[in-house]
Amino acid sequence: MASDERHYTHEPLSDILPALRRALAQAGRVAFTVPDPDRGLGLYAGELTPQGRHRPWALWAEVADLLGAHLLTPERLDGGRVRLNLRAFAPTPEPDAGGYGAGSDWVRVDKLEDPTFLLGFVEALRRVDPPPGGRVLALGVNAGRELDALALAFPERGLDVLGVDIDDSALQAARTRHPAYRFERLDVTTLPRPELGTFDLVVALSLLQSPGVTQDVLLAALRRHHLRPAGGLILGFPNARYRGGTLSYGARMRNFARPDLSLLMADVTQARRGLQKHGFKVFVTGRYEVLVTAIPAGVRTPGHLEL
Repeated sequence: MASDERHYTHEPLSDILPALRRALAQAGRVAFTVPDPDRGLGLYAGELTPQGRHRPWALWAEVADLLGAHLLTPERLDGGRVRLNLRAFAPTPEPDAGGYGAGSDWVRVDKLEDPTFLLGFVEALRRVDPPPGGRVLALGVNAGRELDALALAFPERGLDVLGVDIDDSALQAARTRHPAYRFERLDVTTLPRPELGTFDLVVALSLLQSPGVTQDVLLAALRRHHLRPAGGLILGFPNARYRGGTLSYGARMRNFARPDLSLLMADVTQARRGLQKHGFKVFVTGRYEVLVTAIPAGVRTPGHLEL
C-alpha cells in the first residue's frame, strides 16, 4: 500500500473531487480506497453503510471522465473496501485531427462499440422501417462501419444501399467492408442531385455540423428531392469527443472547461421543428451521439425495435 494512498469513508463528493484533481495534476495518477460499491446495491449515492458513503461503480466511472482520466481495474480489499486507480489521459490528438481518410485515426473508431449508440441506432432504423429491397442513402459514410447496423436491424431485407463521402480512400475502405453496397464520391453541399433518385431511408451521422454544411438547406434538399413519401431520416449530432481512446461526454467549445450544449441543442431543435413543420413525427434519443429520427406522421411505428 502506498504511503500517500487516500482513504475515503464519509467525506462528501465535493471534497473528494478537488483532491483527486490536484493529485492527477501533480502525478498523472492517483490511488484511493472507498467502500465497495457492490455492498450498497440499491442504495442512493451518498447513503451511509458500515464502511462509509455508498457510491456506485457508474459514479466512479463518471468521476474519471470528468477529471480526464482512465479508471483502471479495481482491487478488492478486506473490510468491504476497494482500491481504485485513476490515470490521466495522455495528451493525444482527437481522431479527426489528421483528417477522415483511410489512413487517419478516425477509421479506428467504431461507433457500434458504444452500447447506447448501437441499441439506439438499431431502434431508429427499425422505427423508419424501410421495405424489403428499399433504397438507403448514407451521407458522409466514411469507411462504412455504421452500415453494419443495417444487417442487425434487417437481416433479410436485401436493402439497396448507396453511401457517399468526399474522401476516396475512405470510400475504398467502405467498398471493401460492404461489397454488396454502392459507394460514390459526392459533396453533400451539391445536393439535390436528380440522378441519385429517391430513397426510403436517409442517414446522416455526425455530418450536419461539418464545415460548409448548412443544416436547413441540406435537409430541405433531402426532404424535397431525395425522400420517398413514406421515407424517413436518421440524423446524428455528436455530443462527445474522444480522449485517450475513450468517449468523453458532452460537446466541447473552445476555452470552456466543461461541455456546453447550447449549439447542439440549437441544431437539434432546429431540425426537429423543421421536420415537424413538414409533417414528420420526430423522436430524439441518444447520449454520446444524439439521434433525430423522423418518419411521416401517418406512418405507424413498428412494434419490435430493440436489438
